[in-house]
Parts: sequence; structure tokens; C-alpha cells
Amino acid sequence: MAKKDRFTRQELSWIFYDWANSSHSTIIVAAILPIYFVSVATKAGASGDYWWGVATSVSTLVMALLAPFLGSIGDYKGMKKKLFSIFLGIGLAATATIVFSNRWEFLLIGYMFSYAGFMGANLFYDSFLTDVTTADRMDRVSTYGYGLGYIGGSTIPFLFAIGIIMTGKYIGIDSVLAAKIAIAIVVFWWGLFSIPILRNVKQTHYEERPAHLFAGTFGRIGRTFLGIVSNKGIRVFVLAYFFYIDGVNTVINMATAYGATLGLDSTGMILALMVTQLVAFPCAILFGRMSKRFGTVAMIGYAIGVYFLICTVGFVMGFLPIAVSQVLFWIVAVLVGSVQGGIQALSRSFFGKIIPAEKSNEYFGFFDIFGKFAAVLGPALYAFLRGVTGNPAYGILGIMALFLVSGIIVVVGRKPLHEMEIHATNQVDAAIQKKVDDAANGA
Repeated sequence: MAKKDRFTRQELSWIFYDWANSSHSTIIVAAILPIYFVSVATKAGASGDYWWGVATSVSTLVMALLAPFLGSIGDYKGMKKKLFSIFLGIGLAATATIVFSNRWEFLLIGYMFSYAGFMGANLFYDSFLTDVTTADRMDRVSTYGYGLGYIGGSTIPFLFAIGIIMTGKYIGIDSVLAAKIAIAIVVFWWGLFSIPILRNVKQTHYEERPAHLFAGTFGRIGRTFLGIVSNKGIRVFVLAYFFYIDGVNTVINMATAYGATLGLDSTGMILALMVTQLVAFPCAILFGRMSKRFGTVAMIGYAIGVYFLICTVGFVMGFLPIAVSQVLFWIVAVLVGSVQGGIQALSRSFFGKIIPAEKSNEYFGFFDIFGKFAAVLGPALYAFLRGVTGNPAYGILGIMALFLVSGIIVVVGRKPLHEMEIHATNQVDAAIQKKVDDAANGA
């Protein structure tokens, strides 16, 4: 890598947090805990996938309500790192309590607080993107963050967890203890590899704290909201984001719970999700490069189309023999890996390039609220349709609708989205030219 292309210490520390927290995404949200929870709940006579959907909706709703307020406070001098650390601590502590819980109700409560801490920390982590790098490097830094998270943070602790689950019976470790050890690995991994961002990343863009913190905060929230809705390009983007990121998060949250309900082999699903992480690494990096050629909005539109296909396959799985569905689950896992990191990374960096750097946390608070309120809708739709019909496959139709709506918004609103993309590109070009001019003047 050429010297000018090397990541700075702050960029690397920021990127490395994806390595740290991705273990939570894989083991707690997507794979091992949902399977373990469904098993415990089913033995107790409860509908595991239903309650998992409800818990995910409640925790995301709470964070959605808090996001704009937290984001606004985070923009004040010295507050972003403090709030990040608080939510990181909540997430780690709650995840640790899951290890010592045996009743499905306590597992569910621990998951809700763990997920809330994870989401809260991510709000401030995302907004730190404007502090650690420049507009012309955001796509690259953001996609490498997701890429490193997939290849390292998701895969390595995941392999440890799978190894314990698959070999535990030969060394006297039952399935319950194996699941608890896997969850404990998350606490260790997430905490240990969060140290670089805690030590090296600083808030460089901020606003001075007002004399009356809360009154000033609510005033800023109102002004930022009006600024977002009055800009047609941003309004179209966040509306499309509202629907497609909900679908993305619902697929992550409900995949293994849905598969377990269909009777798919747990080990097979876990191995398939490991393949998702391996595929996601190069594809996330590729998305960043392809966005330079085809445009960010075009790549997001492509990913929406792939997700609609994924949901279609998932719906069909509900009516096929288990053996066939097991094979299709592997195909779905590869398809998800090909677009998941790319659509998340480009959404984050694209938004980061078009907002004021000194108000990044406040804007990302609204960016987060759109995602969080949407994340309430997906699992709720799944739980509602599953409950009404009694067939988990029909729950997938609600997720399909989310991608369909977002795709229509992107197509109908392609003109303002394109104009916004050109504006962001011009800003990047101006920043690069300024660096060149400054260097020439300095010489």
C-alpha cells in the first residue's frame, strides 16, 4: 500500500472496532444465542421465534426514541467518547448476565439490554467516522471497517464457538454449557478489542456546550429535523434507508430463529453463517470499489434487488422438505454475505459525506432513528403475520414488502438521489484540490 493510502492510527483504531463488535452481531444477534434461546423457550412451552421478534422490536424502539437526543448531546465537546463508553459498558455487562441465566425470560431480558448497548455504542461509533477521516476517504474507511469485522471479528470468535459446540460432547461439555461459553467469548472479544478506539479516537468536530444543556439540545433536534426533511435528496435517501435497512436488520435478526422453527439443523445453519462472514469480507471491499465506477446509489439499488431475491427464497423454504430447505439456507447465506456489508458501509459513508462534520452525531442520531424505527417494523411484521397465519413462511412476506417499497423509492427518487451524489462527489473533489493547493503553497 502506497504511503499516502495507508490508514492513519485513528482510522485503524476506528476500523478495528468493527473487529471488536462483530462478534456480538454474529453470536448474540444472528446465530448462537437465537438458536439457544428458541431451544430453551420451546422446552418451557413458549414460542421462541415469536418472543425473539418481540424483544428485538422493543429494544430497537427504545433506542430509536433515544437516538436523536443522544446524538445531539454527543455533538457537544467531550460528550461523544463518554456516551460511547457508557453504552459499550451496558452492552458488555448485559451480555455477561446472559452467561449466568437459565430461564428463557431472563435470557430475553439480557438480550434486550445487550442489543440496546450494542446499538447505542454503534450510534457514536458511526458518527466518529467524520472525526477520524476525510470525505474523500470515507467510502474506503467505512467498507474496510465492515470487511475487517466480517473476516476477523465475526469469523474468529465464531470458529471458537462452533468448535466448542461441535466437540463439546466429546470432552464433557453439554450444549447448554457450550452456548454459554460462546456467549462469554463475545464479552471477552468485544471488550478486549474495543481498547484501541477508547485510547486513540478523539472527537475533533464538536459544538460548545450551551448554558442550558437540555433546552439547547431539543432546539437543535428540531432544527436538524427540519433541515433533513426540507432537503429533497436527503429526504428521499433516508426514506429509502428506513425501509431497506429494516429488511437488512430483520434478515440478520430472524434468520436462524426462522430456520430453527422450520426444523433446520442447527450446526448446518451455524456453518452456513460462517460462510456468510467469509464471503462478506471481499464483497464489502468490492462494493467500495464498485461505487467509484457505478455510483453509490446504484450499488445500494443492486443490493436491494439481491435482498428481495433472498426473501423470495426464504419464503419458498417454508413449503419445501427440510433437506431442500437446508441446501437453500446455504445459498441464502452466500447471497446475504455478498451484499450485507456493502449496503451498510456505503449507506454510512454516503450519509457521512453530505452532513456537517461538527453536527455529525446529531445527524447520525436521525440516521439511526430511521434505522431503529424501521427495525421495529420488520420483526413486528414477521411476528404478526406468523401469529395470524400460524405459518412462519408468511412472516417473510412482510420483509419482502420492505425491500419492494425501498426499491420503488430509489427508482422514483433517482433524480434527487443522483443530484445529491454529484454534490457529494464535488465536495470530495474540492477537498482534494484544497490539499493539493495547500501543499503547493507550502512548497
